[in-house]
Amino acid sequence: MSTYIYAITGAGHPLPLDGLHGVGEPAAALRVVRTDRLAAVVSDAPPGLRAKRRDVMAHQGVLEALMEKGATLPMRFGLVGPSDEEVTAALEREADAYEQRLAELDGQVEYNLKAGRDEDDLLREIMADSEEIRRLNERARGGGSQEDRIALGEMVAREVSARHAKEAEEVTGRLAGAATRTSTAEPAPQHFLNLSFLVHREQTDAFVAAVRREAEERGDAYAYTLTGPLPPYSFV
Repeated sequence: MSTYIYAITGAGHPLPLDGLHGVGEPAAALRVVRTDRLAAVVSDAPPGLRAKRRDVMAHQGVLEALMEKGATLPMRFGLVGPSDEEVTAALEREADAYEQRLAELDGQVEYNLKAGRDEDDLLREIMADSEEIRRLNERARGGGSQEDRIALGEMVAREVSARHAKEAEEVTGRLAGAATRTSTAEPAPQHFLNLSFLVHREQTDAFVAAVRREAEERGDAYAYTLTGPLPPYSFV
């Protein structure tokens, strides 16, 4: 049977697995695959696994318990290896890299920040700032040509993209100093920013306060969504 992988730790890491269970229905029993330097918490991989809430919570519960006791490399939900023997071989083959990453992540958690801006507010700003776009808009609204409407749409789209990129860069610059590292992901259409931060546990209150100040300074036209603390998936 295939092996479902939850996390990798150092060989000496406490493994508080009593009372925890793995994914699947019925819930799979957890076990540990070891080498001299590393350990992986695994279980049998159930067939047809999907991201049901029960299984996602079971996966998350294992990670949280391990992270409370020390540095842990969290695996994303659904990671499956061919067998325990293949997992062991991977631990031995990549031991140096895994140990280095464990040292880097020790005592740190992840926060994810998504930020968006009210579309009407942004469009009003663009219209106010660009005389050329205002002229094209007036022509298009007054029965202008198809070429005018196409040109207007293209100009507005370019300006929206440029301003989103600029605002994302500004937010990142102001908050990056409160974190150890950052990791950028593609934002959804309603957002201009999707950014993960690696933060020391002792500094989480200060980081959350910095995000709150940033959101307050931006005003009601902006929506900030901060999620965390999370296992540092984006930095594994």
